[in-house]
Amino acid sequence: APPTIQRLHEKTSAKFWTGFGQSETSGFVSLQRVLDKPGAAGRPVAAAQIRLVDDYDRDVPVGTPGEIVVRGPLVFEGYFAQPDVTAYTFRNGWHHTGDVGRFDADGWLYYVKRKPEKEIIKPGGENVYPAEVETVIVQMDGVSGACVYGVPDVKWGEAVKAVVEVKPAGRYTAQQVTDFVGAKIARFKRPHVVVFTDTLPRTAEGAVDRDAVKAKWGAGAGA
Repeated sequence: APPTIQRLHEKTSAKFWTGFGQSETSGFVSLQRVLDKPGAAGRPVAAAQIRLVDDYDRDVPVGTPGEIVVRGPLVFEGYFAQPDVTAYTFRNGWHHTGDVGRFDADGWLYYVKRKPEKEIIKPGGENVYPAEVETVIVQMDGVSGACVYGVPDVKWGEAVKAVVEVKPAGRYTAQQVTDFVGAKIARFKRPHVVVFTDTLPRTAEGAVDRDAVKAKWGAGAGA
């Protein structure tokens, strides 16, 4: 926290820096001395371009939260043996971090939160990204949307739950969805629970409303 850093700075004369970055960006893509702009995550470094975009990759206005997307020589080339995830991450030529930030009028970046669909589900300690599973499920014929999220599970700690938009809702069985996902990506990423609906709740912009999905179908392992 900035007040703590301020006290440490006064007592030790140490210089503290903060910024934003990921493993996928080889470290920081924005950086600043903490006391330059308390609460901010710095400005873009010379080797990185940063944009903030909405769900349709349109730039958001200054001060409006948007997904942090990055490109430049610091950004990695892709995920090993996961071409579908790599393609999804690099859509339109920019690495989509899954993190939300905002710019102020002076170009300082502020970290806001992690995008809900980028949150990690950890069944049995493994890492499962909802977007990766959703990308596979919507490849099924007749499926027009999917919302994947984690739910508590006695055996695994957390389980993968999928709410699938398909018409008619009885077109597939839960096992068919599970088998389809298991044939495309690692088997531990398969949904433990599958619920079908002919209509997923959506926002005014047309994106799946994840909060509404959880409110309707619950955060538990049941349907």
